[in-house]
Amino acid sequence: MNTNEFRIITNLKKFIISLDNILINFPKKEKVLKDKIKETSYEVLELIQYTNLITDKINYQYQIISKLSMLDFYFEESLKKKYISEKQCKNKCNELLIITKMVYGWIRNGK
Repeated sequence: MNTNEFRIITNLKKFIISLDNILINFPKKEKVLKDKIKETSYEVLELIQYTNLITDKINYQYQIISKLSMLDFYFEESLKKKYISEKQCKNKCNELLIITKMVYGWIRNGK
């Protein structure tokens, strides 16, 4: 594993760990949105780990980008429904942006 992938995994793990502090404030009726955020975050981590092991990476890398975009959308919805503050949304979306840029760098380095 080269250092670029390792940083992506490290940043994503930090992101996932920090989710608990935000998701705890979601109301019980919004279990679906809360679960989608957690589930998609874990799926991204799984995809990154898997993609790092195979030779034909490009399709999986774009799946990672897609799931990161969905996470961004879930946070926007959470803000719209006032489950998270604007500051929390900006922080999480910025973390996702950094991870997304790292994945795009990973794609560029693979070509």
